[in-house]
Amino acid sequence: MTIKEQPKPPRFRIIANILLSVSGLFLLLNLFLPGLFASGPAGVPYSLFIHQVQEGEVSRVSVGQNQIRYQLKTENAEPGAVFVTTPIFDLELPKLLESKGVEFAAAPPPKNTWFTTLLGWVIPPLIFIGIWQFFISRGGGGQQGVLSIGKSKAKVYVEGESAKITFADVAGVEEAKTELVEIVDFLKTPARFTQIGARIPKGVLLVGPPGTGKTLLAKAVAGEAGVPFFSISGSEFVELFVGVGSSRVRDLFEQAKKQAPCIVFIDELDAIGKSRSSNGFYGGNDEREQTLNQLLTEMDGFAAGDATVIVLAATNRPESLDPALLRPGRFDRQVLVDRPDLSGREAILKIHAQKVKLGDDVNLKAIATRTPGFAGADLANLVNEAALLAARNQRQTVAQEDFAEAIERVVAGLEKKSRVMNDTEKKIVAYHEVGHAMVGALIPGSGRVEKISIIPRGMAALGYTLQLPTEDRFLMNEEELRGQIATLLGGRSAEEIVFGSITTGASNDLQRATDLAERMVTTYGMSKVLGPLAYQQGQPAMFLGNGAPNPRRAVSEDTAKAIDSEVKEIVEKAHEQALQILKQNRDLLEAIATQLLETEVIEGEKLHSLLSQIQPVDKATAGSVAS
Repeated sequence: MTIKEQPKPPRFRIIANILLSVSGLFLLLNLFLPGLFASGPAGVPYSLFIHQVQEGEVSRVSVGQNQIRYQLKTENAEPGAVFVTTPIFDLELPKLLESKGVEFAAAPPPKNTWFTTLLGWVIPPLIFIGIWQFFISRGGGGQQGVLSIGKSKAKVYVEGESAKITFADVAGVEEAKTELVEIVDFLKTPARFTQIGARIPKGVLLVGPPGTGKTLLAKAVAGEAGVPFFSISGSEFVELFVGVGSSRVRDLFEQAKKQAPCIVFIDELDAIGKSRSSNGFYGGNDEREQTLNQLLTEMDGFAAGDATVIVLAATNRPESLDPALLRPGRFDRQVLVDRPDLSGREAILKIHAQKVKLGDDVNLKAIATRTPGFAGADLANLVNEAALLAARNQRQTVAQEDFAEAIERVVAGLEKKSRVMNDTEKKIVAYHEVGHAMVGALIPGSGRVEKISIIPRGMAALGYTLQLPTEDRFLMNEEELRGQIATLLGGRSAEEIVFGSITTGASNDLQRATDLAERMVTTYGMSKVLGPLAYQQGQPAMFLGNGAPNPRRAVSEDTAKAIDSEVKEIVEKAHEQALQILKQNRDLLEAIATQLLETEVIEGEKLHSLLSQIQPVDKATAGSVAS
């Protein structure tokens, strides 16, 4: 797919600019260097001229509008010498000249030369053209200037010599590809659908988190169908002047009709498609609303006739769109482009890995297993980071350890080897991370502990414990959520057992544990006291004095106290559970922490063999803690 080239500027613009430059140069020279093109007698002060008249030395005077030329008597100057002075408004000058017997007359008006006449006729139009060209260039030049401010800024992709994007270049979103194959079939063979009375959707909305491949899917549809592809962002419709956005929408669909069948792709649709009732105050953005109204009108009206124009749009905030956009007849179909699962991540890695040289030890399935929650853009960045690390280490191919380090760089941040901790802090961090790992290894439903490190990473992490899921999970029960909270509190519990005090290192763990416990009570309905209800603590959000609509219900003071009590109970029980596990395995805690202080990193089979020695808590104790 290639982009159509913009037309070259007309020849008359080039000629006009050259003439303007030349005439402007002559004008400036004439203004600032008037003596360059003409020579004349040197001027004298006006006071000297009056003195000479009073002394009777002047014989003849020619009074002009801009200058006075005069001659002296032969005994006072050379014959024929002419002197010039600048006139001053003096009504007594004629009387003075007459009293002294000086011959004087008014000078004739100056004759215009061909050069000055040419400048008088040519310079004003050229100045006007130059100013006009200046504003056109400020507006973007060519097609995007003042004369075409309402024209569409869409980029038009047509089939060309370069390799086009097809569905083979998209992986991990098989369900979305299946939905869009129907669009491609309709663009290729519309008669197969129309002969039985079927109607293809006018608009298809691609919904999903950032980086999942919505724009890539739209380009793949155009590449498979082999039709023109108009691409534009929602923000490119809106300008400073009211009415420009709607004009660009009209122009876009007029161009699309001329090249039908074709595809119009609008990225970031929420920039112009936000709900018109979500302003929160009277007035709103008239320009955005007019653009949205025009888009609604075009999507209702452009299908009349034989023009086959399909609108694809992408957004990661479908909840903010106006309901009129989502009704049947406009965006009839919504296609979810979600984060890929395990097999999808492996397929994406295979596509991106074709561009780099892989070593024999690289296992893409293992990498896909260690990257849950990664989107397509994240995986592309991961492959690139691994290739950069391999090149930095002077390797010819990318090894598995490069991918492992790249995952840690993406998840935990860069290593901060320059951040040096003293022995006491290093010991506290070691026991803290081992506490996380031991509790997490014994909790059912949590990920497998793959690495413990006390090397600082990122902005604030002094150490980290890497847990990776063994499979993709979409649901979690109450026991597993309580286990996650216990794992988060494992580091703080280890500090209490070993040092008898706590530090500020567990602040993030406490925040995450509290948030998870609060969601269990207020969102998941996992409280026997409050029952299966959804709550929202606090007051509705305020904006310009008006309460914004809240999707959850506000709670009373008694209910808020009950929620706080339940959250506290869940966290305290998880804390006790972590303490019981670590107290029962105190010797193993000391052994792993001592080894971690020596090596700074424990991972792989060595770590798994150590964690396999953890003894579970007695059933009687576990029952009393979980009750």
